[in-house]
Amino acid sequence: MQDNPSPQNSAFPRSPYDTVGGIVFFGRVIDKIRLHAAGCLPAGYFLGDQSDPTWMDGRCTRFLQVTYQALTERVLAGESDDEILEWCFAHGRRPGDEEIVIWNGFMTKRGWRDPASAELEEIKRREGFAGRPGIRTFFDYQDADEGRPTRFAD
Repeated sequence: MQDNPSPQNSAFPRSPYDTVGGIVFFGRVIDKIRLHAAGCLPAGYFLGDQSDPTWMDGRCTRFLQVTYQALTERVLAGESDDEILEWCFAHGRRPGDEEIVIWNGFMTKRGWRDPASAELEEIKRREGFAGRPGIRTFFDYQDADEGRPTRFAD
């Protein structure tokens, strides 16, 4: 995983595997906020700290201990990804290296041999990906659904 800038002129947010400051998924949250504000985020994307605490955007903001609303305001102010992350560290918390390793490990494996596996399999079935063994996690599903190659062969 490497730090990647947000996509230019893309209809989709960046891959959840891409990192900002070494943290997976954070850049995707930023992209979703930007695309939504521009009216370009396709329907069906989860945004914010919804009532379900398992939604990934909410987990990300809770990990950094900032509110989704405050993060949205920073993103829409036009700052760079790195500036937004530094703001999160200053106004929420700065996780240590080990916490980031644990976060990245949890997030990149979500849906693979864990309590969310059945939910992922149902989504795959419903969305026409049931025969895709390379989609092992929610991150893999998001990449496949947005037309990016998955990390594992089918």
